[in-house]
Formats: sequence, C-alpha cells, structure tokens
Amino acid sequence: MYSYKAVIDIGSNSVRLVIYQQKNEYEFNLIYEQKAKVRIGEGAYLEKGHLQTTPMQRAYQALQEFTTVIKNYPNIQTTCIATSALRDAPNKSDFTDKIEKELDLKINIIDGKEEAKLGAIAALYLLPIANGITIDIGGGSSDLALIKNSKIVETYSLNLGTVRIKELFSDTKSSKKEVKEYIDKALNQLPTIFKNSTAIGIGGTARTLSKSIMYFQGTKASSTHNFKYAIESYLPYFEKILESDDELLLTLKISKSRIDTIREGTLIWQSILERVEAEEVVSSAVGIREGVFLENLNITAQNCAIKFRKALD
Repeated sequence: MYSYKAVIDIGSNSVRLVIYQQKNEYEFNLIYEQKAKVRIGEGAYLEKGHLQTTPMQRAYQALQEFTTVIKNYPNIQTTCIATSALRDAPNKSDFTDKIEKELDLKINIIDGKEEAKLGAIAALYLLPIANGITIDIGGGSSDLALIKNSKIVETYSLNLGTVRIKELFSDTKSSKKEVKEYIDKALNQLPTIFKNSTAIGIGGTARTLSKSIMYFQGTKASSTHNFKYAIESYLPYFEKILESDDELLLTLKISKSRIDTIREGTLIWQSILERVEAEEVVSSAVGIREGVFLENLNITAQNCAIKFRKALD
C-alpha cells in the first residue's frame, strides 16, 4: 500500500505544491508538482509588513486549488509551511486563521534559520557535496547555511529578498547608492564564519541565472541540478543583467515570469557571493520542499537520497 506526502510552500513570491508517493522508507517518487505565482508579499513592504487584501485572496485561491488536488490521494499526509512574507506580517493571523477554518489546512510559519536548514538538508542529501554555503534568495529573505564535512554547522537569514528590494527601492526610483547601502548593511550582520569557495544556489533567482548561462554555454541538460560555473567568468554577465531593460532581458533568455525581479535578485546574488568569497557555483534543483520531505522521513535518508539524486541527474 502506497502512502502519499504533500508539501505546500508559501513563499513571498510563489506558492508551490509537491506530492510524493512513498512505498517504504527508501523508495519514493515525485508524482505531482504545481506552482502559482501569487506574490502574497506584494505591497506589504511599504506597509510595515502588513499583508494586503488582493495578494491574500490570490494565495487563498491557489491553496483552495491545492487542497482539492490533495483530496484525490488516499492515505496522504500534508505539511504546509510559510516563510518570510507571513513571518514578517503583523496581520498574519487574518490569513492563517481563514485558511485553517475554511480549507482545513494548518500553516506552519517557520523562521529564517529553519528555512535555511531545510534547503541545506535537500542540497546535502541530493547533491554530491560535502562543503559549501547554500544561498536561497526568496521574495522577502535570503537564507544561508554553512556546510562543512557533510554537516550543517550554521544557518543565517538576511532581510534581503527580490520583492522586498523591488518595492522598497526599484519601484520608488531610489538611487543605486541607496540600494547598495541597504544590501551592505544587511550583509554586515552575516557572521564571518560564512566563507567558502563553493556557493550552492537554491531557489528561483539562482536557477534562472543558471538556465541562462547553460543556454549560452550550449549545455544540453533537462535540469540545472549539479550544474557548475566559475563566478569570475560571469561577473560581466551579472552586470549586463543589472543594466538591461525588460526587452534585453528576454534576449538573455530570462523567463518572462522572472523579468520583474531578476535585476534585484542578481544584485543580491552577486553581493552575497562576493561577501562569502565564493569562487564556484553549484546549482541545486531541490530546496525547501525536498528538505521538508527528507526531514519528515525521520531517518538518515542517505539510501533514498541516492535514488532521488540519480533521478534528478
């Protein structure tokens, strides 16, 4: 008898659903995946973090659709997590209480250090790495984990996110100096232990940049998972993205869904890479959702991770 595990991830930018079919503790398959770009954090950063009515409604509709899908699977266990936009919101209970009451879905709001840890668990188990720093740039925060000798030794969360920077600075026509000062101030809080030559890119910004680089390299692969590039070789490319308008970004093979925040994401990405003294990027196609699943297995997970890793390659 198969069991099923669903993971819902409510981010500042998107909400996502994944469903795994599990035969036993070592055998599982990803059988369903859905994403909705609801941008629940839209408008919040200029309103002291308060979630706005229209974005909350978009998120509600997506979660309603997700719960309808989940009901089609017997013997299913569902975990729903929320990250930066909800944990920053003074009015978060307006949303979470409505979801629990009307959709029978309990939302677990996790802190930034836990978010960083979950992404690192996925990378550690599902990438052939033993050392590095995972960097997950989201809409509201950037979450980092330091991995040494195949162990997560430290995590940290920065209030640097693509939607946050867009609304606070880009949309208000702030100067580049103001943006840079804000990013530098946040990075000054990062513990000095976060230094490593390998950066592991998690999340939409890192994947988008890797896909574009792969295209121009002529790299033929169905996934960005375990794709590597030398950072120094692509610093001019990062600068070109920062200087490009929307039309030029399309010629750089940036997807339409990422165009409105890729400049902000690239600036954060470039700044963090420089601060941690990274020399190489390893791209990860897995992140927080896979981390939730693997952590909930409550086993070492190495054997099943090997199978999952092969499926991703």
